[in-house]
Amino acid sequence: MAESKHDLLQFMIVVGKLKSLRRTGWVRRGVPNPEHVADHMYMMVVMTFFIQDDHNLNKERCMKLALVHDMAECIVGDITPYCGVSKNEKHAKEREAMKQISSLAGQKVGPELLALWEEYEAQETPESQFVKNLDRFDMILQAHQYEKEIGQVGHLQEFFDSTEGKFDHAMVNNWATQLTEHRKMSETNKESASDSENNRTEKV
Repeated sequence: MAESKHDLLQFMIVVGKLKSLRRTGWVRRGVPNPEHVADHMYMMVVMTFFIQDDHNLNKERCMKLALVHDMAECIVGDITPYCGVSKNEKHAKEREAMKQISSLAGQKVGPELLALWEEYEAQETPESQFVKNLDRFDMILQAHQYEKEIGQVGHLQEFFDSTEGKFDHAMVNNWATQLTEHRKMSETNKESASDSENNRTEKV
């Protein structure tokens, strides 16, 4: 049976909830005005534009994987390790959600969405593994931005610790290295500014 206009509209409404769903990790840490799941997915897609021919990756597939990898959260929410849900239970909940979402998307698009999600979850293809690298990198990039906004370098260190040694794609690993260096520089500059201010205060 071909998909109905009602189902397609419902699909867009359901998936559109990602635009207003806050990411749990930031909410848990009390980050002011934290990003939404859709913000995170968007940034990951932007990063796929930097895939080069010599990376031997299907850029279009990476883009699709980035768009689909957290799609189930529009139904089950953003489940993190701190939510008290096992990995198996999380996977089962998200798979059921993706089946519901796919059924609304129709016979042509639906199976593709489910297959993309399952590919990402399995982490067996170069594309899914690359997108997982992007997922982790965007998290620490966002953490760094939040630290700058609140003026506390190191406040979100746990997010950096959780990705330590897990970037196995050369390009993304290079980004992570640059970010680490930039973060250390920001901390050094802040300490220098603080010392200068203290010296001025003592002279006064």
